[in-house]
Amino acid sequence: MKIQIKHGRVIDPMSRRDGVADIFIAAGKIVAIGEAPADFHANRVIDAAGLVVCPGLVDLSVRLREPGFEYRATLESEMLAAAAGGITSLACPPGTDPPLDEPGLVEMLKFRARNLPGPRVYPIGAMTQKLEGQMLTEMAELREAGCVAFTQADAPMTDTQVLLRAMEYAATFGFSLWLRPQDVSLAKGGVAHDGAVASRLGLPGIPALAETVALATILQLARETGARIHLARLSTYDGIAMVRAAKAQGLAITCDVAATHVHLSENDLMGFDAHLHLVPPLRSLRDRDGLREALRDGSIDAMCSDHTPVDEDAKQVPFGESQAGASGVELLLPLTLKWAREMGVPLLQAIDLITWKPAQILGVPAGTLAVGAAADVCIFDESAEWIVTPQTLASQGNNTPFLGHPMPGRVRYTLIDGHIDFEARA
Repeated sequence: MKIQIKHGRVIDPMSRRDGVADIFIAAGKIVAIGEAPADFHANRVIDAAGLVVCPGLVDLSVRLREPGFEYRATLESEMLAAAAGGITSLACPPGTDPPLDEPGLVEMLKFRARNLPGPRVYPIGAMTQKLEGQMLTEMAELREAGCVAFTQADAPMTDTQVLLRAMEYAATFGFSLWLRPQDVSLAKGGVAHDGAVASRLGLPGIPALAETVALATILQLARETGARIHLARLSTYDGIAMVRAAKAQGLAITCDVAATHVHLSENDLMGFDAHLHLVPPLRSLRDRDGLREALRDGSIDAMCSDHTPVDEDAKQVPFGESQAGASGVELLLPLTLKWAREMGVPLLQAIDLITWKPAQILGVPAGTLAVGAAADVCIFDESAEWIVTPQTLASQGNNTPFLGHPMPGRVRYTLIDGHIDFEARA
């Protein structure tokens, strides 16, 4: 199928392009930008006048909930929700039941995903068997099955010797480890940031030290082994400072932040809303503002949705007893636009955080509108505003702290491999 996208504001962070142009698509590829190729006759013309045309979004953390947690969401529902959010490539953590610790499970997930409409799925394999933190998985076999990196997800890693062996193994074979820094002992039993708000509400706290102590260990082991490390979901001001210093020293590290943490803080917990029970917890205003600035100055490499659909029953309980997590694939673009407006960040720089940069972290051919690249495209209305409600979300889990909030930016079309996987209703 041949598609012409005309009169749109084309933004491609990889090439630093930002200007009105037409895009021409054939056989699932971008074949030209600007002038039509010879003998090009479009089967479909999309008028993008007044709209932004950018690479399909690349999300570094989307829990698809299969296998094992279909009562929270299904692969089909979350793939459709991701496409509705403009996402064309996503990384899926291994925290399923059973975890993605065997090649057969990875191959089954990829097969299921290929046969459903929606984004390209890149599994992140389990670093240890059953995510128990004791025995390393066969990472080489998992890589052959399709895993692009390895992680413990949110499962605790209590044995530093095992972590060291994992880094040595990964460094030997050139694998990337994705680690969320949190000291298990310091965080034990906590559900909120250990600060004045948690004390006032009587909620057990997780101190910022839980992140920085774990981060110090990870960085020291990375120096020793030379392993390539991606730090997932940073949440503290001091943690960012440690990452800045490590990058300046030449360590092979990257990092991301959840979009929710860029906008909310511990102060938002005053209503005991269980939709705000997140991992890591919402931190202080100082931490939140540190995240916002670190995104602007490039210390944080990417923004992700950290999409975690939860069944409603698990949220309709007291805060401390609720299931942690928030749905986010349909809010990644709006929350990025909102942050950019508030911080005075150019749209090109903001789009970079959710397209080209995460694609580089994943090491996959995505996040660009270069001629010859796969036609993975997001077309959105930057000026549109909408209210977040359960009815406006396609995800099976509508557990988001932004219910009832106005959001900027609305996806109009999502193209994957030159096929229109999502088209907004008129």
